[in-house]
Amino acid sequence: MIEFKEVKIGVIGLGYVGLPLAVEFAKRFPVVGFDIDEHRVSDLKAGDDSTLEVDSHELKNNKALFFSFNLDDIKDCNVYIVTVPTPIDQYNQPDLSMLESSSAMLGSIISDGDFVIYESTVYPGATEEECVPILEDRSGLKLNDDFFVGYSPERINPGDKNHRVANILKITSGSNREAADFVDFLYSQIVSVGTHKTSSIKVAEAAKVIENTQRDVNIALINELSIIFGKLKIDTLEILEAAGTKWNFLPFRPGLVGGHCIGVDPYYLTHKAQSIGHHPEMILAGRRINDGMAAHVSSQLVKRMIKKSIQVDQAKVLIMGLTFKENCPDLRNTKVIDIVHELQDYGIEVDVIEPWCSKQEVMDNCAIELIDSPEEGVYDSIIVAVGHEQFKSMSIENIQKWGKSRHIIYDLKYIFPDSNSTIRL
Repeated sequence: MIEFKEVKIGVIGLGYVGLPLAVEFAKRFPVVGFDIDEHRVSDLKAGDDSTLEVDSHELKNNKALFFSFNLDDIKDCNVYIVTVPTPIDQYNQPDLSMLESSSAMLGSIISDGDFVIYESTVYPGATEEECVPILEDRSGLKLNDDFFVGYSPERINPGDKNHRVANILKITSGSNREAADFVDFLYSQIVSVGTHKTSSIKVAEAAKVIENTQRDVNIALINELSIIFGKLKIDTLEILEAAGTKWNFLPFRPGLVGGHCIGVDPYYLTHKAQSIGHHPEMILAGRRINDGMAAHVSSQLVKRMIKKSIQVDQAKVLIMGLTFKENCPDLRNTKVIDIVHELQDYGIEVDVIEPWCSKQEVMDNCAIELIDSPEEGVYDSIIVAVGHEQFKSMSIENIQKWGKSRHIIYDLKYIFPDSNSTIRL
């Protein structure tokens, strides 16, 4: 096993997960942050993090942290932590291509005694069934004889400045008992609130994937309830607040479910379940409900426009917010873009404002051209899609100025009081 005084860590992937992890580990060990995106590496060297997860001071003033896109710069590391994305494809099937390519790359450079620790969310069994064979094949080394593997799933919450790497309890695991002990002790050096060592890598993988699956199913239930209550013409928020007076009622709210975790991870579990002959009915039902909420929102808005004698074809709608959640620039798997496309299918002209992203980011990721600022008196409807602090600080009267004399405000985030001119989920 590696002596802790000899540990040198290479973090593979410098996004929302990898960068904060690299910064935290560099407080205790020498760290090389590696990413194939040369532009990303250049920005980080200059102290600029486009994800806004790490400030410039932390990037510039840590002498133990080095950034590179050159494979040679991580060859002398002995602990490699993989934090690359694990998305789904257009058929909602797991896309392990980045995980596989990272494993192949590391297989070409790992040496006797090295550790490879995965943090990317996967289905139970993926690390040992998909990644380890690639490492062994490319390196010519044998697991647990020549090198070791660990799994410690990420628990990053983009935009959350309170729950950070150091104060989120960390699940750890390893390819054998000694490896698990090493991985657990390694993370205990940076996680002040402690670690939870599991008996196997599969347990750690499963624990991670069900964290987000549970949230997805719970939100799906509330989304379905909001559809029912809408048909009954009673206010969903008032009902939830009333039910919430019981001590054990869970405080979920209806809404769009996007992002790289909750809207993706359940498909990893359902893929594995189906591969062993089980059809996961509840999980997939929840996914169908949540994936259908953008269409529901759009149809509800159009129905309300018709009731108010607002012409739908060639109407103008303003959407406030495009990121998948409030107060962060993360556009991954945002469901707001589905609302844009749904409304455009009705022949509606859609404008979008998004204070947390640059115009170029949105164009590159979503093929949408942001407007600089809305004009007064031009919109038939306004959708408050994301609860950014900039929107919460505005009064409903100021937002209404952007609307025509007869308009609708659809408040998806329950920011403003219910009124005759607003609708809510």
